[in-house]
Amino acid sequence: MNKKVVLDASAILALIQEEPGAEVIRPLLKQSMMSAVNVAETLTSLQKVEMDPEEGMEYLSILISQIVDFDTDQAIDAARLYPHVKHKGLSLGDRACLALGKKFQATIYTADKIWKDIYPELDIYLIR
Repeated sequence: MNKKVVLDASAILALIQEEPGAEVIRPLLKQSMMSAVNVAETLTSLQKVEMDPEEGMEYLSILISQIVDFDTDQAIDAARLYPHVKHKGLSLGDRACLALGKKFQATIYTADKIWKDIYPELDIYLIR
């Protein structure tokens, strides 16, 4: 498999915390990418288990093949999504992940079941 995949914060956290779905993510790491927005979201969550952001970043840089800066086009796509998903409670991080998947036409991996019905033209894979 050579196609790039986009990991949502929920997907990489499942791997790091050895939760259900980790076995799905592990073989994808070599072709994985994450938005810098989702990296921030992940680092924030890791502080809840007492991992400081610097340590978390060292760990993420080993796991994730590519961290992609959040650019203007992604910002516009994330903002365009808002009216369609505000009733579902999607965060900026969620929308940034979807925008990155759209940009690279990549499969998006997430644990958030609600995503599957939101953006049917994107290839979204639920890890659990």
